[in-house]
Amino acid sequence: MSKIRIALNGYGNLGRAAERAVLASKDLELVAIFTRRDPSTLSTASGRAVSIEEMPAWKDRVDVCLNCGGSATDLEIQTPQAVRYFNVVDTFDTHARIPEHFAAVDAAAREAGHLALISTGWDPGIFSLMRVCGEAVLPEGSSYTFWGPGLSQGHSDALRRIPGVAAAVQYTKPVVENEERVRAGERLELTTREKHTRECWIVLEEGANEAEIRQKIISMPNYFADYDTTVNVISREEFERDHTGMPHGGTVVRIGETSPGVTQVFSFKLALDSNPEFTGSVVVASARAVARMAAEGTRGAMTLLDVPLGKLSAESPEELRAHLL
Repeated sequence: MSKIRIALNGYGNLGRAAERAVLASKDLELVAIFTRRDPSTLSTASGRAVSIEEMPAWKDRVDVCLNCGGSATDLEIQTPQAVRYFNVVDTFDTHARIPEHFAAVDAAAREAGHLALISTGWDPGIFSLMRVCGEAVLPEGSSYTFWGPGLSQGHSDALRRIPGVAAAVQYTKPVVENEERVRAGERLELTTREKHTRECWIVLEEGANEAEIRQKIISMPNYFADYDTTVNVISREEFERDHTGMPHGGTVVRIGETSPGVTQVFSFKLALDSNPEFTGSVVVASARAVARMAAEGTRGAMTLLDVPLGKLSAESPEELRAHLL
């Protein structure tokens, strides 16, 4: 059977992680890395760099394009553009704006006759699957998602987009006391602020207005405005010494009753050494599902909630039934 031909659109942290995952997959082949930079200056593990201006010429040479830009400014443009030429996958993770992003991508994909899987990764993505599973099995109950402690790629990218910010990372931290109470089976009514805090570490460009940048951060909708947010300004040296790792993780919890007084706790946890490497692995598994479902005639936009789990695996249905069921 021929390999699924994969392209990457962007080569930052996620793009490099996705490249690694594609190269490690027995059923996938990396054929191109589209970049806005000069391809001759891009050092890649596969040597497949191509100017993004050449994307239309690859229309019949790519089965699935993985859009690896950030949610803050890239993907809402990247995905509708790329889906004109290819089936696509993206990691759009601004939860509040997923419905409008889905609608825009769905329209573009149907017009082009392609399939697009949006908002994959681990949250949204795998955690979304766990929330649906928990609520389906325990319809009478309460759901909770705690993120971190760890570095958020999307929120860090949003910080770096602020004029005057030279480098930045953002760590999401659960409010430990409330997380422990929930995992012990206590049903709580928690506000956004009572579940998580945001911790930002930024390096400023020379001459940047620190007070103005702090205000932009703590008031940023969908990212920081609803949380207790700490902004720490540090030197480039301190940043490089202490903030270049990318760990993350989190927990999904569903607490429900199956009869009066009988409490059931459904819990799923991730502990990740590398956020982008794990996300890249989910993106690549999603590409496999997209290629298969597109070949079956599926068109338009979808999410992981619309994908049969077996489609994500490199193994055949027979092998899955024999070994994993």
